[in-house]
Amino acid sequence: MTKRFTVSRAAWEAQDGVRLRAAQRAELDARYGNDDHEPGTAPTAVDVPVFLLARDPGGSAVACGGLRPLGAGTAEVKRMYVEPAFRGSGVATLVLRALEEEARGLGVTRMLLETGTLQPEALRFYRREGYEVIENFGPYAGEELSICLARDL
Repeated sequence: MTKRFTVSRAAWEAQDGVRLRAAQRAELDARYGNDDHEPGTAPTAVDVPVFLLARDPGGSAVACGGLRPLGAGTAEVKRMYVEPAFRGSGVATLVLRALEEEARGLGVTRMLLETGTLQPEALRFYRREGYEVIENFGPYAGEELSICLARDL
């Protein structure tokens, strides 16, 4: 049974978001063996106007995700992360669906995202949630460690 999480918008600079994104970065750095595993421009408050935090029943932020509009009715999911202790709880699906709802409000009709070849659990999650593998787009084109996915809203 899914715990009762709440998902809401937060400022990119919010302390909880900064903490979760740093944890994600550390996990990926360890997984890939370096800190150079993200093609393209790193997301910022300027290009990620929607950033969400999920909180557990006690109010602790345990997951996050953002949207980077790409134009022409598309947006990219950025910085999707769930603390390890909360994986499998359903909170990732709540964040993803909330991002999709926010995207619809911005006129987005197609969601894109990138994950890595060393993140099989992320790939399984996105595929289970209706995302299909596509040809690598934008800064991920030609990147051997990148796997891109998309879903029409």
